[in-house]
Amino acid sequence: MKSDIRICAAWEDEHDRPVYTLGETCPACDGPAVNSAPAPFDPADPYGEYRRRARRRAEE
Repeated sequence: MKSDIRICAAWEDEHDRPVYTLGETCPACDGPAVNSAPAPFDPADPYGEYRRRARRRAEE
């Protein structure tokens, strides 16, 4: 699921603080807006196997 909240891609260069929007472009500078949420997981997560195993045990 993708977040609806977006942030100006160039906010560090163009603005004093982050500019959030729901649109595809920044309302202040008309630049592109990108997804503000981080990725939900890292495929190379070294502890992912242990976390999934612990979750399965807790569900049992």
